[in-house]
Amino acid sequence: MSRSSVQCFERERLSQVLAVRRLSQMQLASMVGVSPSTVSKWRSGRQAPEGNALERLAHVVNVAPEWFTRAPSAKLSTPLFRSNLSAHAAARAMLNARLEWAQEIALMFSEFVDYPALHLPVRSYTEPEEIAPDEIESAACECRDLWRIGQAAIPDLALAIEGAGVILIREITGVAQIEGLSAWSEALGQPFIFLSADKDNGYRSRFDLAHELGHLILHRSMTRSAERDRHKQLEKQAHYFAGAFLLPAQTLANEVRIPVTLDDLLLLKRRWGVPVGALIKRLRALEILDEAAEQTLFKRRSVRWGAKSEPGDGDRLPEQPRLLRRTLDLLVEENILPLNSIPRQIGLSVRDIEMLAGLPEGYFQGAPEVVSLARLRSARGASNTQVAAKSTGVLMPFRFRQGTPSKI
Repeated sequence: MSRSSVQCFERERLSQVLAVRRLSQMQLASMVGVSPSTVSKWRSGRQAPEGNALERLAHVVNVAPEWFTRAPSAKLSTPLFRSNLSAHAAARAMLNARLEWAQEIALMFSEFVDYPALHLPVRSYTEPEEIAPDEIESAACECRDLWRIGQAAIPDLALAIEGAGVILIREITGVAQIEGLSAWSEALGQPFIFLSADKDNGYRSRFDLAHELGHLILHRSMTRSAERDRHKQLEKQAHYFAGAFLLPAQTLANEVRIPVTLDDLLLLKRRWGVPVGALIKRLRALEILDEAAEQTLFKRRSVRWGAKSEPGDGDRLPEQPRLLRRTLDLLVEENILPLNSIPRQIGLSVRDIEMLAGLPEGYFQGAPEVVSLARLRSARGASNTQVAAKSTGVLMPFRFRQGTPSKI
C-alpha cells in the first residue's frame, strides 16, 4: 500500500477489534509502532492510517487490511448480560463485539440462503413488574406448543432453538463470570444467543440456553438499564422461564417422589438434562417443596457435593450449534462459495470464523466433512428447497434464495 492515508477507514472497526482482542490504545500503538495519540486520532476519525500503518495494524490484530474499510453492519439490540458488575465492562464489550462479528458472518450467508423462520411467542412487556409467574409459565407452555415438542424432556435444546429461527453461537471466551448473552438483529430480523463454552458442563449449558431464550421472549420490548435491582429482576424472570420451559409443571409433578431426596433429584437430572440446583428451585416454584424443604436440600447438596459441581456433571456433553456450520457446508458443497474464498470475503481471521460459526479447527485447510443434517430436495435453482432436521422432531426450513448463482 502507498503512504497516503486510507480515506475510507472505518473507525468503528478499530473500536471493535480493540474490544475483541482486549487491547488498550497504548498497547495497540506499541504493537503497530505508532504513538498512542495516533491511535486515538484513528479511533476518533480525526486521522486515517497510512497504507503501511494499516498493513501493520491489520497484521497485529489478525484481520484483513480491507476489513477496516468496510462499513460495519447495523448494531444489534443491547444484550442482557448475566453479570452487570462494572468490573466486567471490558468483558461485556468483548462479547458484544464478538456477537457483532457473528452477525456479519450470518448476514453474508443470508445473501444465499433463508434461515429457518422465526417461531417464538410474542410478548410486549415494557417493565419487569408486568410479568407475573403465571405469565412466565404461559410463555413457556406456548413456546413448547409452537415447537410441537410436547411435555417431555427435550433431547437437543440447541437444535430445537436453531430450528425456531434463533442463531446460536458457542465458543470459549475466557470470561467465566458471563455464561451467555442474547440480542436481536434488526438487519436479519432474527435473534442471536451467544453461549460461553468455558465450563464444559452440558447440564449447565442447557439451562443457560433456556435462560437466554427467556430473555428473548420476555424482555424484547424492554429498555436496558444498569440499575441493579431491575437487572436482578430480569435475571430472576429469565431463570424462572428456563425452569418452566425445561421442566413442564404437570409432567414434573407426576414424576417427583415425596419426600424429595438428593438421590431422586440425581435421577431427574439425568432424565431432564437439568442441574439438581435448578430442579430444587423449580419444585419450590411449583410449591411441591416449601421454603424449609428447599433450604434443607440446598444445605445437604452443599455438604455432599460442594456449591460448584454435582455428580454426573460430565455425563452429558454440551449441545452444539449446527446452523451456521450447516449453512456453510451446503454453500461449499453446492459450489456457491469456494472454500478458500470465504475468509477473504469475511475479512476476519480463519480461527475467528471457525469459532463463531462452530467449525472444527482446520476447516478451511481442505474440503469439509459435510454434516448430514441437510440434503437439498430439488435443484439449486428451485425457490423452495427445504431441509428437515429430525433429532427433535422440529422442522428446520432451509432454502436457497431465488436467483442464487451456482458459483461466485
